[in-house]
Amino acid sequence: MSEPAWTDPLLQAPHEAADKQARVRAMFASIARSYDLNNRLHSFGLDQRWRSRVVKLAKLSPHDRVLDVACGTGDLTLAFARALVRSGNGKLESDQVIGLDYTPEMLELARPKAPGITFIEGDARQLPFADQSFDVLSIAFGIRNVQGPVAAMTEFARVLRPGGRLLILEFSEPQQPMIRRLNRFYTHSIMPRTASWIAGDRSGAYRYLPKSVESFISRDAMLAMMRDAGLIDQRACPMTFGVAVCYVAIKP
Repeated sequence: MSEPAWTDPLLQAPHEAADKQARVRAMFASIARSYDLNNRLHSFGLDQRWRSRVVKLAKLSPHDRVLDVACGTGDLTLAFARALVRSGNGKLESDQVIGLDYTPEMLELARPKAPGITFIEGDARQLPFADQSFDVLSIAFGIRNVQGPVAAMTEFARVLRPGGRLLILEFSEPQQPMIRRLNRFYTHSIMPRTASWIAGDRSGAYRYLPKSVESFISRDAMLAMMRDAGLIDQRACPMTFGVAVCYVAIKP
């Protein structure tokens, strides 16, 4: 894709782009090398705390099998692996933790960061796993990038075992008006400029980010999507004034 992944007309309704998946892949390929640095700087280090909270909410048992979808450079995948090692006999079982991502450039950075963990390229809408393969499935800051989140949610439910937990970490619009205004000013006016400069990015990735958050489905709609996929006990756990939310549900 020679043109920028996200142009002004496309950003008016990013989730309606017919070729959204290809544009998301091109975008992440463009920013992969600076992805971790920008995450740390522009979340003020909170992204790691949010991921740690997700691991705690998963309520891991030593022999749980975990799939981290849209794993990116592997930060959450690695956090799950470390938690399992601490809770078990000091080592992981074969393929106990798997990271899956649609962008090969991201996986190239994940593999050396987390040796011993299986990383594969794949699509959240067509997971290459048998029914009831995992006890925990996570996706962090990825569900809004999927072209067809309903199909992805159906797949998540399919590969979870009975009693398995789904955890979706995603950005959200804070509900307190003043916090929401401050967050919008930061994400629309400051972050896109500084993050794009650090990344040397011309794909429009950091202009897409706030637009994709504010135009994505509501918290209630996310919980309803979980319910419609056959999952139970859905709940939303806001973090940092609601800038991020972890959605949790269980496979009955």
